[in-house]
Amino acid sequence: MTILRSLLVLLALLSTAQAADVVFPVGSRVGLAPPPGLSKSNNFQGFEDREHNVAMIIAALPREAHWDLQRSTTAEELKKRGLTFEQREDQKLADGDAFLVIAHQEVEKMKLRKWIFAVLAQDLIALVTVQIPDDAANLYPDSAIRTALSSIAIRATVPVEEQLGMLPFRVGDLAQFRIGGVIPGRAIMLTDSPSDDLGPNVDAHIVVAVAPGGPGQATNRDTFARDLFGTIPNLKDVHVNSAEPLRIGGQPGHQVMAVGKDMRTGADINVVQWLRFGSGAYIHMIAVARSSAWIPAYARFRQVRDGIDLQ
Repeated sequence: MTILRSLLVLLALLSTAQAADVVFPVGSRVGLAPPPGLSKSNNFQGFEDREHNVAMIIAALPREAHWDLQRSTTAEELKKRGLTFEQREDQKLADGDAFLVIAHQEVEKMKLRKWIFAVLAQDLIALVTVQIPDDAANLYPDSAIRTALSSIAIRATVPVEEQLGMLPFRVGDLAQFRIGGVIPGRAIMLTDSPSDDLGPNVDAHIVVAVAPGGPGQATNRDTFARDLFGTIPNLKDVHVNSAEPLRIGGQPGHQVMAVGKDMRTGADINVVQWLRFGSGAYIHMIAVARSSAWIPAYARFRQVRDGIDLQ
């Protein structure tokens, strides 16, 4: 029993050490313990050794992409993309069924070995793609890559602070909305929807994005704002109630207020668009809520709007 207890303690310590080594790229729910020599990439979600052209790219795909991914990694499909199939392994992990495909490729006279590892988890597919030039194979042996892939971990959510840190502007007040999605360096959606799936209701939501350009002259801003409002998707029977300039955060801005119907459900909705103009860029905000819930939602939309500031 003493030996058994010692083994259990050792396994627990090893498990803790492995868990502590797992690194999540910024904004990713998927992480792993990268092999020695790889560090976080600033160019993509994953890890790299730029000196030796080694890359480990991490992605999270919707579960619906499972069969397409299976088909795209067959020997025949890989050959169409210039890869030579070597082997395939099916695995069962704690997070779900997985498969590993290893292939070879030559890119600009550089011979590479490619690893494609996919885990079908409960609500996503964790996909890791590794490319290692033949010249660097001695630095990254098969055992090191397999150890890294076996350490793959999936976290339930990305911390709010981490998601907000991916934006080029500061969101000072979430106004009790949930983060529904982030486009790094560009935009965020805040929503009352309990999940990212489209439900039967039109839940209050606001999208905030930054874009380059914008009209330099104040006289052109109304036309610019109306044209931009016309690009908002999923609206029908739209009637613009007002369109006027206003100051937002001490900067020149513009507001469009409208009513209409949601294209998907036919529900009556209210829409507001705010533009905040700056030097060489503008902030674009679109907020939507059911007409029956507009007054409290609008107050929260304004909280979000007034808490936005460029970094």
